[in-house]
Amino acid sequence: MNKSISPYCKPPRGHWWLRLAGMSVLVNRRGCLAGLILGMLATFVGVAGLSIGTPLLSAGEVLEALAGNGDPFNIFMLHELRLPRLEAGLLSGAALGVGGCLLQTLARNRLATPGIIGIDDGATAFAVASIVAIPTSLAPPVLALLGAATAAALAFGLGGGGSRGYRFIVVGIAIGALFGALTSFMLARTDIDSANLAYPWTVGSLNARSPSTVVVLAVCLAVCLPIAKVLGRQLQLLRFSDAVATGLGTPVQRTRVAILVVTVFLTACAVAVAGPVGLVSLIAPEVARHLTGHRGVPIINSALAGALLMIAADWVGRTAFAPVEIPVGVITAIVGGPYLLWILLREPRVTGR
Repeated sequence: MNKSISPYCKPPRGHWWLRLAGMSVLVNRRGCLAGLILGMLATFVGVAGLSIGTPLLSAGEVLEALAGNGDPFNIFMLHELRLPRLEAGLLSGAALGVGGCLLQTLARNRLATPGIIGIDDGATAFAVASIVAIPTSLAPPVLALLGAATAAALAFGLGGGGSRGYRFIVVGIAIGALFGALTSFMLARTDIDSANLAYPWTVGSLNARSPSTVVVLAVCLAVCLPIAKVLGRQLQLLRFSDAVATGLGTPVQRTRVAILVVTVFLTACAVAVAGPVGLVSLIAPEVARHLTGHRGVPIINSALAGALLMIAADWVGRTAFAPVEIPVGVITAIVGGPYLLWILLREPRVTGR
């Protein structure tokens, strides 16, 4: 944002000047179009998710039920089952998309996502421990936050502060494997009832999510998304060496810590709602970069892409094999697994082109 831009100054090619009350903002046209497309697709999939299922509802019946009118069964179906899942999917997908975008750009590697460097596994292990191993009054979401923070601190500390992308990823994979083994050990040693209660924390699912947890995620996203947008501008400078970034006025180490803190909060709250659906944070930022097509850090479009991927995967898992429901984590793994192999097998390339 700039106050000193002349009203007669032409914007760079592919951009608009947005002026209001003497202020001006340079906006990328393709980025805006990409955000519009992602938003429209998410709206379409969301409406389809509310309509298509068992029973099948028309658009009129959906609107009537959302307003609290019409068939009582339709009202119950929308307000108690389908709408909460849609809200949980939109919010958790957006949080994972933003977290993935921040970490990938920080480490300059598309494999550096919360799921791959162990943050998801840490959150899951602590959440499962609160159910099957530790007699505590703390809710699983609180333990999930502590687990995510522990895994992130270990990866950040042992992985060179996030500046060494390859080492950061390798250390994160090792930490994730340790937390994954701990989760498996706890589930193997507990009784069948506790294991069933902890199962949703080991595989991503949007079924029967706690309303209070969804509210916490909504608040977290509302606070962290503007912060992530501001940090995204500083991330563009972190693509240079630390000396260059410092010379340009960026507090390098403080920015890295801030990015990690925001990612931890977003990931922990998302895992508390949906479980470890880490591949969304791998795919969503790349979709946003492809559609945006410029060297910036597409925070908003990553959030939109993550939300779209999450609700689309949940919709497919809920309806494709009905009455059997496939968890959203399984659907994203089926899609994200081949994509991960494609990334590993293709020629290496720095993130944030």
